[in-house]
Amino acid sequence: MRYHKIPDETIRRLPIYLRGLLFSAEQGQESISSRNLADFLGINSWQIRKDFSYFGDFGTPGVGYDIKKLIKQINKILKLRVVRRAALVGVGNLGLAILAYPGFRIYGFDIAAAFDINPKKIGRKIENITIEDVSNLRTLKKRQINLAIITVPQDAAQQTADALVKAGVKGILNFSPHHITVPGKVKVITIDIAMDLARLPYYMPAG
Repeated sequence: MRYHKIPDETIRRLPIYLRGLLFSAEQGQESISSRNLADFLGINSWQIRKDFSYFGDFGTPGVGYDIKKLIKQINKILKLRVVRRAALVGVGNLGLAILAYPGFRIYGFDIAAAFDINPKKIGRKIENITIEDVSNLRTLKKRQINLAIITVPQDAAQQTADALVKAGVKGILNFSPHHITVPGKVKVITIDIAMDLARLPYYMPAG
C-alpha cells in the first residue's frame, strides 16, 4: 500500500515510535496509551495521535494501542516486514563503527557487504563481512542489495553515489558531508554529525 501526502517529519518519527513499542513489548506490556508512549519517548501525545491518523484508526478508546498490532502496522507502513540487505562503502573509523552497531537488526536491516578502495583493507574480515574492492559494486543488483551506506571522504562521495546508482541501488544513507546528486527514483538521506553538533551551542546558556 502507498501512502500519499504524508509529511516527511511523520515518517521520520515512525521508527522512533517503533523503537518505543518494541521496548514496551520486551517489558511484557500488551497495550499502551498515547500518553504513556509520549512520556517514554519525550513526544507530545497529540503528535503521536496525529501521526497515526494519517494511516488509520489504530487505537481503542479507554484501552490505547495494542502493541503487537501497532508494531505490525508500522512495519507494514515502513516496509520493514522483510529483511533489507545493505552495502557499506568506506570502511574507515566511522564505517567500522557502523559495521559493529547492532541496532540495524532491530529494524530488519542486514549489512551484507562492505567495500573500500584501500588495498590494505581489502580482504580483511570485519563482523563476518569480507571487505571487497569498490570495483565489485557492480555486483550489488545480482546480490539483491538495493540499499547503501556511504562513509567515504567528501571528495569521493559523488563518484561513489554514481557507482551505487549504476549498480541498481534505490536508497542511500549518506554520512559524507557532501551534497550528492542522484536521479529522482533514488532516495538519499544525509546525516552530518558535525553540522548537528554545531546547533547545540545555540541552545546552551551563556557563560
